[in-house]
Amino acid sequence: MNLADPLPVSRDRPANRLGLPPLGFGAAGIGNLYAAVSDAAAREAVEAALAAGLTYFDTAPHYGFGLSETRLGAILPPTAKVSTKVGRLLRPAPEADPAAERHGFVAAAPFEPVFDYSYDGVMRSFEASLKRLKRDRVEVLLAHDLGPVTHGADDAMRRRQFFEGGYKAMRALRDGGATDAIGLGVNEWEICDAALDEGDFDVFLLAGRYTLLEQTALDRFLPRCAARNVSIIVGGPFNSGVLVEGVKAGAHYDYGPASAQVLDRVRRLEAVCRAHATPLAAAALQFPSAHSQVVSVIPGLSSPDQVRQALAWAGHAIPDALWDDLRGEGLLHPDAPTPRAAGKA
Repeated sequence: MNLADPLPVSRDRPANRLGLPPLGFGAAGIGNLYAAVSDAAAREAVEAALAAGLTYFDTAPHYGFGLSETRLGAILPPTAKVSTKVGRLLRPAPEADPAAERHGFVAAAPFEPVFDYSYDGVMRSFEASLKRLKRDRVEVLLAHDLGPVTHGADDAMRRRQFFEGGYKAMRALRDGGATDAIGLGVNEWEICDAALDEGDFDVFLLAGRYTLLEQTALDRFLPRCAARNVSIIVGGPFNSGVLVEGVKAGAHYDYGPASAQVLDRVRRLEAVCRAHATPLAAAALQFPSAHSQVVSVIPGLSSPDQVRQALAWAGHAIPDALWDDLRGEGLLHPDAPTPRAAGKA
């Protein structure tokens, strides 16, 4: 089955001037996020995605400390669209235990990621990424992991370093044709909202913050993106796994164990989906694409089976009544568009 364009997409989507497909490949997994993936298995996953018609791959130096980018660089054709990130430099760490988990990555490359949002740091990071990716440009370049959740007490300093330095480097790279679009790749919509006041951005990759489980970005941020025609790439559509795993012991939310409150909401979502013979994961994968600013949804994929499963969920026929019942149960934001509504736009 070739489902190059499997997700329901609005007929009127002015934000997608980037030309990204509605379904992409999140490549943190082939950087050995939480579990080791062999070179052969990573190749099989990427080749399965390409064979199925997927053409957009998101990566970052942080993913396996160069491993994800290197693996993509060995496989991707020139026609593939790529986004990568800046904000960390990789310093050699020959003393690192190759079997240990470091920053969530297992059996990663012998480097240590160090935050650097300066002008020079961004330029050096970008140059190193191009070498690993074996490309002379990328379609999308994102500043990685800005925001107080990541940086805590250092947030103001990191933000200042970026806007006084790294942002200017990204502008220069876009103006020079080394990338088509610049933005942030983060887990916090609030930092993206603040960035709209500071600079000229084309796109934000927002992970886990506009999903079937949570839609607070609709209160302020997404309307501002619509007003400025800023595109959104949705990462983490399953909220780290709970929208695939469902209510069970050990279910993951936001890179950690799901709380009782989260599990209660997931239980209610599951009940509505079950009543309409729809996998929870299918509803989760399709939901974000209905918003006019969302141009691509990129689940994390690291095996051919995961690629096939994602395509099946993306192509699953969901009855309109499911979205109506979710809204009736108070499980959707009042302003949240649904795939049904987008398909009729």
